[in-house]
Amino acid sequence: MFILCSNPLTQSDQSYFILLYPQPLGENMTAHHTLADRLRARADQLGLSPAHVAEMAGVNRSFVYDILRGRSTRPGIEKLREVAAVLKVDRDWLIHGIGDVDGTPPFIDNPDEAFVAIAHASPRPSMGGGAVVVEDRDTPGRAYHFRRSWIKHSLKANPAQLRIMHVDGDSMAPTLLSGDAVLVDMTRKTPNPPGIFVLDDGMGLVAKRLEHLPGSEPPAVRVISDNPLYSPYERTVDEINIVGRIRWFAREI
Repeated sequence: MFILCSNPLTQSDQSYFILLYPQPLGENMTAHHTLADRLRARADQLGLSPAHVAEMAGVNRSFVYDILRGRSTRPGIEKLREVAAVLKVDRDWLIHGIGDVDGTPPFIDNPDEAFVAIAHASPRPSMGGGAVVVEDRDTPGRAYHFRRSWIKHSLKANPAQLRIMHVDGDSMAPTLLSGDAVLVDMTRKTPNPPGIFVLDDGMGLVAKRLEHLPGSEPPAVRVISDNPLYSPYERTVDEINIVGRIRWFAREI
């Protein structure tokens, strides 16, 4: 289960928190396909009969056949997890069409709805220190998959310029908590409008809210922690290196 946010920009509006399970990106990629459709298509793709799937998953054959025949639309989650493991897919992909599939998915309704993998950047931004980000698409770590159309139309971003990072510390609480995954757009480096950015502030890599200081000479920004226990501070633009704007986050609960 995840708490997700597509636009964590304003301090005053806390209504952007949305509880979604398990559909973090909106409507299903395979919206007109059912659980039975996905199970059948994936088993066929792997050359497995329903009986083989049941045997390998350690469940009764009736569990699988009832799903395929439409008799069971809300099967047991734990058993379905075992079936998903046999089929080498996320359980959530079987249920909703969202999640990881080992290799090529058995079908995609619309090529524009294909998922695109966003790589990790390392190290993670700390809310109290850290090292400068290494922009490496081959950085170890699980890739996150997003609908290409969501990135194109909602974020208006280039997938090649997006990175997944994780945060440490509590200085951005309650907006960002330690362990949150954040999606960073490295093409957006200007705090206009104000927002939450990953930056090197001269003492390390941090996730902070930035506001441009009008009329400042040289140009400067205010670096703000959402946690009131941490005081804001100011930096000139020459004293910081903005890695990118945080566009989205996910939190496992």
